[in-house]
Amino acid sequence: MTWEITLMFCVLLVTVLLFVFEVFPVDKIAFLIIVSLTLLGLVNPEEAISGFSNSATIAVLALMILAIALEENGVINWLASGMGRVKGLPLYVMAPIFMFVTAGISAFISTTAVVIVFIKIVNQLSEKYNVSQSKLLLPISFAGILGGSCTLMGTSTNLIVNSVATDLGAQKLGFFEFSMLGLIFLGISIVYLTLTLHWLPWGKGKNLDEDYNLNSYVTHVHINADSKLVGKTIKESFLFENPDVSLLKLTRNNRVHNSPGKYITFKANDELLLMCDLENLTRINESENLSLNEEKYFVPQELSNIKDKKENELDARVFIELLMLPGAQFLGKTLGNLRSSMMQDIVPVAIKKRKTLTNLEERLVRNSMNKLVLKVGDRLLLETSKEKLETINNMENVILLQEFNKVGSNSKYKRYFSLGVLLLVIGLAATGTLSIMVSALTGVCILLLTNNLDLTTVYKKVNWQIFFLLAGMIPLGVAMHNTGADAFISEKLLGFLFDQPGYVVIGTLFFSTMILSAVISNNATAIIMTPISIAVAQGMQLDFKPFILAVMFAANFSFFTPVGYQTNTLIYSLGNYRFSHFLGIGGLLSLILAVVATFLLTNML
Repeated sequence: MTWEITLMFCVLLVTVLLFVFEVFPVDKIAFLIIVSLTLLGLVNPEEAISGFSNSATIAVLALMILAIALEENGVINWLASGMGRVKGLPLYVMAPIFMFVTAGISAFISTTAVVIVFIKIVNQLSEKYNVSQSKLLLPISFAGILGGSCTLMGTSTNLIVNSVATDLGAQKLGFFEFSMLGLIFLGISIVYLTLTLHWLPWGKGKNLDEDYNLNSYVTHVHINADSKLVGKTIKESFLFENPDVSLLKLTRNNRVHNSPGKYITFKANDELLLMCDLENLTRINESENLSLNEEKYFVPQELSNIKDKKENELDARVFIELLMLPGAQFLGKTLGNLRSSMMQDIVPVAIKKRKTLTNLEERLVRNSMNKLVLKVGDRLLLETSKEKLETINNMENVILLQEFNKVGSNSKYKRYFSLGVLLLVIGLAATGTLSIMVSALTGVCILLLTNNLDLTTVYKKVNWQIFFLLAGMIPLGVAMHNTGADAFISEKLLGFLFDQPGYVVIGTLFFSTMILSAVISNNATAIIMTPISIAVAQGMQLDFKPFILAVMFAANFSFFTPVGYQTNTLIYSLGNYRFSHFLGIGGLLSLILAVVATFLLTNML
C-alpha cells in the first residue's frame, strides 16, 4: 500500500467520523474535503473544484429549483390534495394509499419536497380528525425514498451514481431503465410496512397544547390596585428584564394591545396575558400582588375561544410550530439567542429537540439559559400575530406545520403551467431528446421567463448544503481513482470473493454500501462506493450494470437509522419514534430488500 493510498484512507476515515458525529454541517465538511485533498496533493486544483461543474451537480441544482417552483405554485399540494378524503378509511387502507401516492410523486419530484408536503397533510389530519401521525409518517418517508429510486431523476443519488460511473467508462443508464426493479421493491415495501403498522406507536392527535404543556405556561393575570406594577412602564418592570417571561398582550377597558410597547404604563385592573413557567409565575404572583385567572385559554391555532365580539381580538394571535430543515437560519442558536434577536411581534416559546442516538428521550427547552442549540429536525414553537404568518412562511428552510388560509394561495394558471413544464422536462429526459441536466435547466429557464419562478425565492429556498456536499464529495471519488485506493480496495474484495458465486459478490457489495449509507450521507456513500463497484466488475470481467445498480439502490435503502436519509431525520421527532422503530422495522425492510435485490441483480450477470 503506497503512502498516497494511506493518505486517502486517512481522509476517508476523518470524513466518515465528521459525518457520523455531526461535528460540522455537511457543507463545511465538503469544503474541508476540497481543501484537504488539494493541500495533500491527492487532486490538482482543477480536479478539486470539478464538482461545481459536474453535470450531476448542476442537474441536482436545477431539479431542486424545479421542485421549489412546483411547491411555490401549489403543484405538489394540488397533486396531494385528495389525500384528505381518505380520513374516514381504516388505517390499513389509508397507509398504503399514502405510500403509493407519495412514491408516485417522488419518482419525478425531489423526495424531500414531497415528504415535506405530506408531513403538513398528516399534521392537518392529526389536528382535525385525530389521525395518528406515528402510523403514517415513517411509511410515507420510506415510500418517498423508494419512489425516488424508480427513475433516474428521482433522487440526487441516482444522478450521482450514473455520473461517476459514466466518467469511469460505464454506459449511461436510461431514464426508466431500472424502474421495474424499483417498482418491485416499492410493492414489497408497501405490503411489508402495512403489515408492520401494528408495531409503530399509536401516538396521539396533533395538539400543541398537550405537546408543549401550554396550559401550565400561558395564563391571564389581573393587576390589583395595590400591585407594585401600577405606575411602572413595561421597561421598568420584571417583564422586560426576565427572558423567560413574555407579555403577549395587555387588555385595558376592553381594548386589546398585542405585543405592547415598552413605554406603556401599567394601570390598576389591566389584564395581562403572560407566557412563563409555573416557577416564575408563582414568584411573580407573590412579589407583585397580582391575581391569576383560574381559567387558562388555549386552542392549538388560537389563544382563546371567547365568543364575545370585543374579545375576538385575541384570535389575531396564534401559536405555530416550525420544523428545522438543513440551512435554516435558526440552526445553531439557543432559545436565549432567538428571544434576543427575533423580530418584533414574534415570540419564541420553546424548542423541542429531535431525538439523537445518545439521548432517546425528547428534550423540551423553555429556559433561555439552556445552551442546547437548534439542529435539523428540531421544532420551534412561536407565538405571533396572524399578520406575521406570511413573513414566517417565507423564512428560509423551515416548515410551517400549521396551515392557514392566507398562507400559500396559488393561481390555477401558475399551477397548471408549472405542471406542464415538469411534464415537458420528464418527456425530454425520458425520450433521450435532452439529458436530464439540459432538460431541467430548460424547464427552469421557461419558468423564469414566464414569471412563474422568482430567483429571490430560489436563493432562499434551495438546499445549498446538498449542492456543496455533492461539489465537495465528487473530488473525493476522483482522489480515490488517482491514488489507486479504489483499485486497492477492489483487489482485497476480489481476493475475498474469488471463486464465490455471483449472489455472494453482489450481496457483499449491496450490504457494504447499505451499512455505510446508514452512518454517512447517501450521496457521499454513492461517490465512495461507485468506483469500487466498477473496479470489482472490471476485475471479475463482468457487466458493470448490476454492480452500479447495487450501489444505487443500496445507498438509498438505509432504512434502519433515522439519520440515513434526510426525510427520516425530519419525521423522527414528529412521529415520536424511537431508534428501535428504525432499527427493527426499517432494519428488517432493508434486509428483505437486500436479499431480493441480490437475487434480481445476480440474474443480470
